[in-house]
Amino acid sequence: MNEELKHRFYINTDKYKLDIQMIHDFLQTSYWAENIPLATVEKSIQNSLCFGLYEDNQQVGFARVITDYATSALLKDVFILEPYRGQGLGKWFVEYILEYPELQDVQRWMLGTKDAHGLYRRYGFKNLTEPEKIMMRLNPNANQA
Repeated sequence: MNEELKHRFYINTDKYKLDIQMIHDFLQTSYWAENIPLATVEKSIQNSLCFGLYEDNQQVGFARVITDYATSALLKDVFILEPYRGQGLGKWFVEYILEYPELQDVQRWMLGTKDAHGLYRRYGFKNLTEPEKIMMRLNPNANQA
């Protein structure tokens, strides 16, 4: 990313700066969190390490990490608003998160994506080598976003 962009944009982990309504508006129309309730977004933010990407005081991107800061981290809800894509912000954002000082001891990172495999492969993410060892449980009574 060029230096001019780095001077226009910044990343912050202060949850009080997050534009919760913008995040909810984006997520509820995404393929991975379609129709997610606002209360679920708020609870997920409360219980995650969150990253906001900003131009001045306007939030233009979001990501969160569910982690114990030692053994595992799950990268979730990464997005850049449409008008800001194609400028290298997504790459810079992911790099920043993966290089975040408090996350340097994490042994295993995971994420789910339908269409951004190329982006994440450049940062060392790979397809599961032993998917038969990974299991999941869906709660039919909870929002499945």
